[in-house]
This record gives sequence, C-alpha cells and structure tokens, in this order.
Amino acid sequence: MGYASLVTELEGLKSESKKKVLSSFFKTGPGQYGEGDVFLGITVPVLRSVALRYPMLGFDDISKLLGSVVHEHRYVGLALLCTRYTKGDLVVKKECYDFYVAHFSCVNNWDLVDTSAPVVVGEYLFSHPELRGALFEWAGSSRMWTRRVAVVSQYYAIKRGHFNEILKLCFLLLDDKEDLMHKACGWMLREVGKKDASVLRRFLDEHAVLMPRTMLRYAIEKFDADERRKYLGMRGLRMKKLR
Repeated sequence: MGYASLVTELEGLKSESKKKVLSSFFKTGPGQYGEGDVFLGITVPVLRSVALRYPMLGFDDISKLLGSVVHEHRYVGLALLCTRYTKGDLVVKKECYDFYVAHFSCVNNWDLVDTSAPVVVGEYLFSHPELRGALFEWAGSSRMWTRRVAVVSQYYAIKRGHFNEILKLCFLLLDDKEDLMHKACGWMLREVGKKDASVLRRFLDEHAVLMPRTMLRYAIEKFDADERRKYLGMRGLRMKKLR
C-alpha cells in the first residue's frame, strides 16, 4: 500500500467521460488558466476516500504526487499533506507548512488551492502571527496561484473572527487583473460579512467604488436586494464618470 499502489489504484478509477467534463471545467485549453493540466476523471469524494487508505505515505511520496502532471495525483498529495498537518504535533505542522511553501509551484489550480491553503497555511499563520508578513509577499507575486493562496488561506482566520490580514489583502488586490482573484477576494469578503456584517459594510463603504464587479457581486451576495443595489450603484457611478 505504497506510492505505486496508490497511483495504480487511481489509474483504475479513471473515467473518459468525466475526464472531458473536468478538463473543460478547469480550463485546460490553450491560453486558459489550467492549460496543460491532465485529468483522469475522478470525483473529489472518491479521491478523498482513496487518500484515507494511504496515511503511511511520507513527504517523499507526497512530493512525487505533487510533481505529477496528473491533477488527481496532486489533489491526493495535498489531501495527504492536510491530514498529516491536522494530526501532527508542532514539529510536524512546521514541516508540513515549510513543505507546502516549497511546493507552491505544484498547487496550480483553484481547487488545489482552496482545499489546502486554509488547512495548512491558514492555520499555521494564525498560530504564528510573526510570520504573516509572508501573505503580503505572496499577494505581490506575478503568479496568480500564489496570490490566491495568500487570500484563500485566510478563510481559517475569518472563521475565528480575525479579519486584519484579509481586509488588507483585498485592498491590495483591488487592481488584480485575474477574474479568479476577484472571485477569491469577493468570497473571503462575503465570509467576513457572515461573521460580522458591520466590518464588511465599512470595507464596502470605503472601497466598493473601486472594486471589480465580480469581487463586489461575490462580497454582497448575502445582502438584501436594496443593499446590493446600493453598492452596485456606487460602483456604477464611478464607471459612468470614467466614460
């Protein structure tokens, strides 16, 4: 039940029909954000169940999985890393965090980021505030997935009522050119609003006029219709002036 067995098991679970669907969904075509990603066509629940059967795999095997061109290999590798992090002591948690950061280049699609960054990066930086400056270095990266790690990792802190870093990150990324970043920031702002709507409203009162439309729409999704119109109208006035 080692690395070779895991890869063989995943190969036996592949589905050509699901492969086509997933390849399209994760934008693997030329010039798209997932260009070159290779799918076997295995659903997330199945991948998670497979990962549970290989808790013995260590960092060397996880590194092999993350280095694979196959998306599902990387997904399972990150699932194994998250489990190791969650169950580990302080020493193991540091090892997992350092390993994750060293393998940023392998965390290269939005599902890979979103399922792993809050668990490893989010929890570790929440517990080590002296290291949170890394978030702002990552937010300035030319690599979109690194910027997304910085933002989505803060889901862990938001759930615990800590908003300082995510509000600063969303402000810094107001001019980001990538729609996937607009969605990530809007999603995190929406989560802030679920915990404390007054914090979200203060951010919107100051910045809604500058927010990309997708980011704003995601952020105000849980507001009532009148309030949504109010904030969309603020942005709309600015767009009219720019014309």
